[in-house]
Amino acid sequence: MDSIEILRKLISFPTVSRDSNLELIGYIGELLDAHGIPFKLIQDEDRRKANLFATVGPTRRAGIMLSGHTDVVPVDGQNWSVPPFEMTERNGRLHGRGAADMKGFIASALAASLRASKMELNTPLYLALSYDEEVGCLGVRSLIQMLASTPVRPLLCIVGEPTGMAVATGHKGKIAARATCVGREGHSALAPLALNAIHMGCDFVTALRAEQDRLAKKGGRDGDYDIPYSTVHVGKMNAGVALNIVPNLCHVDFEIRTVATDDPECIMARLQHAAAMIVESAARTAPEATIDIDIVNAYPGLDTPGASDAVQFVKSLIGANGTIKVAFGTEGGLFDRDLALPTVICGPGSMAQGHKPDEFVTIEQICRCDAMLDALLLRLARGLD
Repeated sequence: MDSIEILRKLISFPTVSRDSNLELIGYIGELLDAHGIPFKLIQDEDRRKANLFATVGPTRRAGIMLSGHTDVVPVDGQNWSVPPFEMTERNGRLHGRGAADMKGFIASALAASLRASKMELNTPLYLALSYDEEVGCLGVRSLIQMLASTPVRPLLCIVGEPTGMAVATGHKGKIAARATCVGREGHSALAPLALNAIHMGCDFVTALRAEQDRLAKKGGRDGDYDIPYSTVHVGKMNAGVALNIVPNLCHVDFEIRTVATDDPECIMARLQHAAAMIVESAARTAPEATIDIDIVNAYPGLDTPGASDAVQFVKSLIGANGTIKVAFGTEGGLFDRDLALPTVICGPGSMAQGHKPDEFVTIEQICRCDAMLDALLLRLARGLD
């Protein structure tokens, strides 16, 4: 089977993060079984989702790992001109949810694994497929635990997120957090006697914006990113029951994305201090006032040195001269932090098409990915020792 044929099948599975990915994993398992490729499944607690880890070639040597996530973002509320969960070929583009992010790479990696099964590899090829990447790189963490306990770990990981087949060496780290602001309810006609939690939330948003301004002016810089400094972003604010009730509760959901030279703990400490100052003032009206900040999810950034052997190896597979860094997060930072696994990001398509209606990857990009993986298989056949 070729990559495009496999991609057509992968897109047909609606593996939105809120839903199960087991049908897709079952299809991949059948493909691997048919070619004699051994694999392991690592299921979640509810047994609704699973990671898959496959090995082609010798099992007692360290090899190269191809990593991708099987989940996709929802299509709810988007105006698609083609069926999102059917692959549509049009003008050299392959449309469908996940075509770019990142079932295109998974299709190429699967096709390469099937080709590898007919070769005699001296260095193994690993395939690592995870779930729930789109909601915070959640599923891959149990796969990492499995790899941490194995006697032989991969030499190098290629995360196949869409980079236009450029070699990416890094991405920012991320913290997703929620500030819970507690005030005192009351009748709106007597509002000054109450404490409006929305007002507290707005004061905290002002503090977040001040921190963003500080980071833009005085924080760390990395010119390889489109936005070369760390960012703070407010995504949601939820509060209020009725117009004539002073609200006593407000939730502010925000995120922090950091370049490697900024310490996210220091940023959080400044925000905690700002929240404490807001509470100190609010407590004059309502001693029960609080702002509690909880981290909902976090993953580390990736900053693989451009001169490292891992980067040079991947560049040699595609004949690349330079490198880039990407704005979006990946499981690569977790591989680097938790396994000390050298990691590079390189895959077909562009994130400019990801998460949008009529998402697509071009046939040309799939062919370039196939060519990179063919070059990889030749290197694995010769051996990397």
